[in-house]
Amino acid sequence: MPHYRQTKRSTHFLPAIVPAIGLLYAALLVAQHASGAKYDAQTETKIKGTIEDVRLPSSAKEIVYLLMKTDTDTSVEAYLCPKSFLEDMGVTFAKGDQITLTGSKVKRGDADVILAREIAKGTDTIVLRDDKGNPVWS
Repeated sequence: MPHYRQTKRSTHFLPAIVPAIGLLYAALLVAQHASGAKYDAQTETKIKGTIEDVRLPSSAKEIVYLLMKTDTDTSVEAYLCPKSFLEDMGVTFAKGDQITLTGSKVKRGDADVILAREIAKGTDTIVLRDDKGNPVWS
């Protein structure tokens, strides 16, 4: 039966791999957080309102989301697209912006959220998903 002995090289491997596994796990959690729900054309709705908060992630690949107050004084959370996609298009959103959002109303836990397909701001319309709800940034 072969006998293996531990070398210094093998003891350096573990401290290097543990953080890498942690980063991978964190990335998977972020992806699940943003994309846990699927776009459903049957629940598509159009909402007019004012942006209350813009949540920009630190990573360009993470999803931007908005908190908005509708014209009926209801708060809505809307998931848009990866931060890098908005940056590539030169699009920005700010608190107080008046927008019209078209998207799919889906459940995320106990809360309703909107997966945005299209956002109109002033005379500009930003398309984030096609008519079937497939992301255009992919």
